[in-house]
Amino acid sequence: MESNLKEMESVVSIPDLNLIGKVVAISISRKKGIPKRNVNSARLIANHGIEGDAHAGNWHRQVSFLAIESIEKMRKRGLPNLRPGAFAENITTEFLNVPSFEIGTKIKIGDSSELEITQIGKECHDKCAIYFKVGDCVMPREGVFAKVIKSGDINVDDDIHICPK
Repeated sequence: MESNLKEMESVVSIPDLNLIGKVVAISISRKKGIPKRNVNSARLIANHGIEGDAHAGNWHRQVSFLAIESIEKMRKRGLPNLRPGAFAENITTEFLNVPSFEIGTKIKIGDSSELEITQIGKECHDKCAIYFKVGDCVMPREGVFAKVIKSGDINVDDDIHICPK
């Protein structure tokens, strides 16, 4: 009987209750103010951010997140060709209510990287081209920022998990 239970355990996978989303895209740029380019993988560096990205550094907004569902809202408002990275977000997520995070929430992406949410939304000092085209931009309301706590490599399609408190 015990061997049958072990056999069943190896066949049946128990869902990870901390799974909250997926990485849809990773976007970086070497300079601020220019469009970010999509990459398949990136290196997160503790207390720095994404290797090679202009927004990395010793501050609280090392990495930015935006949900693909937020981008889809803007597509429906008249910008059908918007792509991940268009709002200068580093990580585009799916199945993740990004603005619902609380400051201090820790998340894990992939096998080893860990980040801490430091800011929800941002003030938009200079209206972007998207704002001027449709009169709105989701990043100030729905973008989320984090600092890297633990280094690691991340890839498109990686799982995103909330770390236990």
